[in-house]
Order: sequence, then C-alpha cells, then structure tokens
Amino acid sequence: MVFRWSALAAISILASSLSPNSFGQAFPLPKDPWTQPNTGKIETFNSEGATLVLSVYNDLRGLLDRQAMVKLSNPTTKMVVWQTTQDKSATTFGDLPLGTYDLEVSAVGYLPEHQALEVRRELYVYHLDVALRKDPASIEFPASTNSDVPAKVRKQIDRAVTSLKSGDLKRAQDQLAKAYQNAPSSSDVNFLLGYVSFQKNQFGDAQGYLSKAAQLDSHNVEALTLLGRLHLQQENYPLAKTVLQQAAAANPRNWIVHSLLADTCLHLREYQEARDQAEQAIEEARGQDYSGEIVLGEALANLGHRVEALRAFQTFLEKSPRSPTAPRVRELMTQLEASNVLASNDLFSPEMTGLRSAIDPIPAASVLVLRPNAWEPPGIDDVRPPVASGMKCPAQEVIDGASQRVKQLVDDISRFVAIEELIHEDLDDFGNPVTKVTRTYNYTASISEQQKGYLGVEEYRLGSESSSELAGITTRGLPALALVFHPAMRDNFELSCEGLGQWQGKAAWLVHFRQRADRPNRMQAYKIGYQSYPVDLKGRAWILSESFQIARIESQLIEPVPDIQLLGQQQIVDYGPVPFPKKHVELWLPKSAELYFDLRRHHYYRRHSFDHFMLFSVDSTENTPLPK
Repeated sequence: MVFRWSALAAISILASSLSPNSFGQAFPLPKDPWTQPNTGKIETFNSEGATLVLSVYNDLRGLLDRQAMVKLSNPTTKMVVWQTTQDKSATTFGDLPLGTYDLEVSAVGYLPEHQALEVRRELYVYHLDVALRKDPASIEFPASTNSDVPAKVRKQIDRAVTSLKSGDLKRAQDQLAKAYQNAPSSSDVNFLLGYVSFQKNQFGDAQGYLSKAAQLDSHNVEALTLLGRLHLQQENYPLAKTVLQQAAAANPRNWIVHSLLADTCLHLREYQEARDQAEQAIEEARGQDYSGEIVLGEALANLGHRVEALRAFQTFLEKSPRSPTAPRVRELMTQLEASNVLASNDLFSPEMTGLRSAIDPIPAASVLVLRPNAWEPPGIDDVRPPVASGMKCPAQEVIDGASQRVKQLVDDISRFVAIEELIHEDLDDFGNPVTKVTRTYNYTASISEQQKGYLGVEEYRLGSESSSELAGITTRGLPALALVFHPAMRDNFELSCEGLGQWQGKAAWLVHFRQRADRPNRMQAYKIGYQSYPVDLKGRAWILSESFQIARIESQLIEPVPDIQLLGQQQIVDYGPVPFPKKHVELWLPKSAELYFDLRRHHYYRRHSFDHFMLFSVDSTENTPLPK
C-alpha cells in the first residue's frame, strides 16, 4: 500500500487472503534434504570478496531437520541479506566485503540465535556453525513410529511434518487429508489436522479433530494441550480445566499445561489454585519462559498479596522487557500501586518510585485480571495514569504549546532519513509470538502542508525487502501520530487536559483526544485494493511541562470496523530529542512506534524503531535524491 496523508495514515491490506504464518509461501524442499551424505568434494566459490558457508544444527548437534531463515547484516554499511538453508541445512553468502557482520538464524519451533562474524580476509571461505535451541513453547510434532499405522500413512505423516516444520500449512493439510483417508482412526493424524485447523483459525474443525485425537489416545499430551487452549480461547473455562487436568496427569512436568491451567483457574476465580499452578509452571519452565509470573501476580493480587504480586510483575518485566505484554503489565502495576496512594498524594514524592514494602490488600470488589485480551495493552479509557491532585491544568496553554511545537517540526523539515528496524509478530491470545520476522530498512520521510488544512507525509523504504509488507499488510505513517496537534488538524478532535502526570521522571501534562463526529477524519484509514476505510481514533498524549514537546502518544479505535473484520487497533509512539549539530538544531522525532491490531481473526504486533537520523531542512540546497 502506498501510504498517503491528507494527513491520512493508512494501513494497507493486500487483496489476497492473509497468511497464517510469517513465511507466507512454501519453500520447495528435496526429499530428506538434511540427510544427504557429504561427498567430501572440495567446494569452490566464484566470489570477489569473502564467502561464508553457514550450517545450522539443533541443540543436540545434529543437522536441523527443517529449513531455517538466515539474516546477514552489516551495522556499518547497513547491508542486509536474507537467505534460507537448503541441502544439509546450509546456506552460502558470497562477495562479502571486509567488516563485522551480525547473523540472525530462526526456524519454526526454535528460538532465534544471533552470532557475530568478523571478515578480515578477502577471497577466503569462512565456515560457521550455528546451533538453535528448541522453543519450549512450541508444538512437538509426533514421529510416525506407530506400527498399527500402514507404512504408506507413516510416509504421508512424515511429509506433512516436514511441511509443518517449514511453515507450509497448505501443503501439510493436503498431505494429511490423504493420510486421513487411509487411517481415520490415527490419533497422530487427527492431532496434526487439528493443529493445522487451529493455525488457520478454523476452530470448529480443530475442536473435532483434537477431541477425536484425545479420545483415541488419552495420553496424547499435545492434542489435550491444544484442545485445552482452544476451549480457553472460546471462554469455555470448565471444559478447558477438565481437558488440561487430563494433560497434566499424562505429563506432570509440562510447564505449558500448568501455565494454561493457572490461566483457566484465574478466569474461574479460583485464585489459590491459579497461584499453585502458576508456581508449578515457573518451576517446571526453569527459566525457559517467564509468562507464568504474570498469572502468578494476578492470582496474588486477587488474594490480597499486593507486595508479592508487584514482585512477580517486576520479575516478568526484568526478564522479558521487550515482550508485547510488557506495556499491559506496567499498567497493571500502576493500577495496583494507585489503589493504595500515599496519604500525601504527591505524584512526584520519592516514596512513589519503586515497589512499596507495605501495602494493604486489594478490596474484595476490585478484581485485577490481565485477560481476556492479554495480547494487547489496556484501553485508553480503561486505565488512567495517576495525576497530581490539586494541580489545575492550563489546558489552552498546553494545547497551544504542543501545537506550536508540531507546526515548527513541519515548517523546519523537508525530510529526514533514518535506519528503521521492523519487528512483526503473529500473537496467540496470551501475547506469545507464534511467528516473528525482523527486517531493516533505509527509511525516508517527508512532511509538508500541501494545501491549507491538508498535511502530506510520504515514506520510502529500501532494505531487505522493497516494502514493509508482512502477512499481506503494509503499515505507513505511524510515527506521524503527533500531527493530531497540528493547527491544521487539531480542530477535528475533542481535546481535554486530564492533569499533571509524569513520563520517565519528567513532569508531563496528560491530554486526551477523540475524533469529533461532526468533523472530517483526515488521520487514518485502512486501504484494501482501491477501497479506503477511515477509522476514528481516540488517545492520550504526554506533553512535557517544561517544553511542551510531545514525548508519547497512545491511540486506539473508537469503534471496530466490521466491514474489514478489524476488531481493534492500538498504537504507541515514543518521541525523543535528536540533535543535528551541523544545523545547530534539536528536533523531537519518532524513536519507536508500536502497533497492536486484531484483524481477520489474527492478533498482530509490530514495532518500528528508528535510529541514525539525518536531517534535510526546507531551505537546504542539498540535492540528495529520494529513493525510487
């Protein structure tokens, strides 16, 4: 999608259906590609620079049994190259100039691994081995060793598992359909069909296959676990508990089962059992996953143990600071602390920082629960940040000050260039990434008032891909959310000052905004093909009291857009000072933009990070061309 602002930020969706996994398309794989014998021949490469031969192994030092995605980047030159492993789980990069490189290797069911490479010699072949660790939360695909299943069916299962390991759901489903015709009573075949249906959001089919798999084999832990997750997602908590207890009895050491049981008990308001299950999940995970700390904190909070709850939340944030669930956990901590505000009610007193050592229990009527939408931050109006009492807000002065800062930014900038890193994740209902893709771009943005009342923001990206399209979706214009306060735009919104809060230790005015129903929407739209769907936004801005610079903006949809199956969207944009010594100026530019959206029965998370800024001012005579 080409993003255009009249100031209209757009999120474009390709007309084709969304892919259920980050890789999108099938990779052609030869038969048993990772088990080909080494012929012992000397390898030669036609390369003007150095050559890297990368081999990928599992944590048992065997060749990885699936295709891996490899990202090779040079932080100095900003070069980024993507390749996939082929025969013998290896891939080759040629024509590498001298320098330092970063390698990121990822595969379905494994944790990503980073490794550095120092290229000091030209016309030299570097051999590098990377071992991936198994993702403890991933599904274990069964091996076709059941002697009761015909050999033909076992081969079909093996082929389907190979397709699943490479993220090819369509091919796997076709292969499993053939296996089901020959062995409809195979628990493994039913489980795999249930898994594919679950991944494709075909929940009715998934429940049928998984229930049958569990009936055929009461010890099929993977089938029971996935069936319990499905019931939990459908909010059938009593049935979810029954199925998950059966899974726990079959394998008491499975931390994922205990984590799901803890979450189920929390919904059933069985807080003591939720606490017990969360503690067991943490113990069995042994540092592999820290999401159990969230459920533990919720259970403790609802049992009245506020200090212990805060400690559990803090542990999660320390161990998983970049988790998509982290913002919501921080809001929970704010809510938890605000329920026992000090008598002085001084927002900036030293006692308000850190965790308190003695806090009264939560009133019984105040139930603290992170779910059911644990994958996204709390709504704008669900949790209001604390403000200083007795401090009257000079609303007009604050709004005018912020408006002047935004206008100055537009007036002073022709365009700016930065390095952009994009992280895209497909999340489950609990905020855990099902797939993750990282890309890096050379990013250029230009801002101008093309005609009175209409701001133009254009973006260009050059990098590992020609655009930021992932899962059939391209996002553009998110960093420009501050234009809500531009003089040409602000009259389209209801603006109100909520009081004096703080942001990263600095005093900041909190200003709430909401699209006016009687004014045109020129801020954001979703575009599918040639059809645009404007979306109305509401949100909150943190405006520094000392400078009226906008430090942070959060926004969300006022109403869902059922025509395109958009049930929710939240944006979080952080701004920061960027000095430009040669021009003797410091501007506040977007440092990061996060997006959570519920679209076509998928939960997506995206994070755009910006660094290494270069500024081109309006009066500059520089003739640097824009990327095509």
